[in-house]
Amino acid sequence: MDSVSYDTREPRSPRHGSAGAGPTRALATEAVHAGREDLARQGLHAAPIDLSTTYPSYDSRGEAARIDAFATDGAEPKGPPVYGRLGNPTVARFETALARLEGTESAVAFASGMAALSAVLLVRNALGLRHVVAVRPLYGCSDHLLTAGLLGSEVTWVDPAGIADALRPDTGLVMVESPANPTLAELDLRALAHACGSVPLLADNTFATPVLQRPAEQGARLVLHSATKYLGGHGDVMAGVVACDEELAGRLRQVRFATGGVLHPLAGYLLLRGLSTLPVRVRAASSNAAELARRLTADPRVARVRYPRIGGAMIAFEVHGDPHAVIAGVRLITPAVSLGSVDSLIQHPASISHRVVDAADRRDAGVGDRLLRLSVGLEDVDDLWADLDQALGGPGARS
Repeated sequence: MDSVSYDTREPRSPRHGSAGAGPTRALATEAVHAGREDLARQGLHAAPIDLSTTYPSYDSRGEAARIDAFATDGAEPKGPPVYGRLGNPTVARFETALARLEGTESAVAFASGMAALSAVLLVRNALGLRHVVAVRPLYGCSDHLLTAGLLGSEVTWVDPAGIADALRPDTGLVMVESPANPTLAELDLRALAHACGSVPLLADNTFATPVLQRPAEQGARLVLHSATKYLGGHGDVMAGVVACDEELAGRLRQVRFATGGVLHPLAGYLLLRGLSTLPVRVRAASSNAAELARRLTADPRVARVRYPRIGGAMIAFEVHGDPHAVIAGVRLITPAVSLGSVDSLIQHPASISHRVVDAADRRDAGVGDRLLRLSVGLEDVDDLWADLDQALGGPGARS
C-alpha cells in the first residue's frame, strides 16, 4: 500500500494566538469558539442568521466614504453593513473562524470552491500575471478550469521538482493539492513554497482540513477549501473559501463584490456550525478510514490501496475486478460525488469527478480506470466493511 500511516491517535493540535482571543488556545477550542466571542455579551448563545440583502443608512456621505475605501483596498467596511454583495455579518463569522483555524490573517468565502478558485485567478490576471504553474492531480474541475483557459489563464503542468524551472515573469500562481484528489498523493509544501520564490503558492487543503495540516505554516500564501466538504460536513451546504493574508483578501473581496459569487448567509451559518465539530468528525472518520485501508490492503480482490501518511478520511483503491460493479453493489455506502460528509460516499473518478480531464492526462496523473475513491464517514467500521466486502464480490474476483 502506498503512503500509508496507521497511527490513529488524535493529531496534536497547535495552540493559536489571535487578537482579542485571550491566551493561546488549542485548535479544538478555536473550532468551537472562533467567530462567536461576542455572543455572550449580546445575550446570545447561538450565532444569529442575518438574511438582509440591504441595510438602512441615513448617513449617505458616510456610506459613500466606506464604499470608496472598499474600492481602494477591499478592506471590510467599518460600521454597519451596506449591501449583501459587499459583506454579511453571518458569513463574516465563518470567515473569522476559518482564518483562525488555518492560521492566516483573513479568509474570504464564496458560493462554491470553484467560485473561490476563479476569484484567485481573476485577481492574478488583473495584475497581468496570467501564467499558472500547477502539479497534477488536482480536482477535475480545477484541472479543467486551468487547462481550458476559461478565465484567460495559461497553465504549465509540472512535476513537483520542476516548479522553479517553470516560473516566468508573468507567473502569478503555483497551484497544488495535497493530499491530492483522487490519488491522495502528498507533497512537501514547505519545499514547494521555497521553490516558488516570490510567486504565491496556493494549496488546496480540502482533504486534510486544518485539523491535519495548515499549509500557511509551511509557506503557502493561499489555502483553498471546497467548504462543501469537511468544513460543512453534512452534505447540505455548498461553499468555497480562501484563507490568506489581508492584502490578498482585500483583492478577493473586490472580485467577489464585482462578480457576485457571494455566499448565502444560511450557508455561512451552517459552515460556522460545522466548524465546531470539525476536529471530532475528522478524527473519528480518519480512524475508520485507517482500519478500512488495512482491510482493503489485505484483500486479494484489491490491487492497490493509497492512504495518506498524515491520515485522513479518504481512501483511494484499485480493484482487480470491475470498479463499476463495486459502485453498483454498495448498499450502505452511497455511490455519489462529493466527500467529507458524516456518511460514507464512493465514486469512480475516471467517470465522474475527473471525467473533464483528458484521458491521457488522467492516466499520467495516476487516475486509472480501476481507481475508486472512498470518503469514509462516521458509521460503524464493521458495517462499512461488510458493505464493501459484499460489493467487491467473490474472493480474488477478476474481470
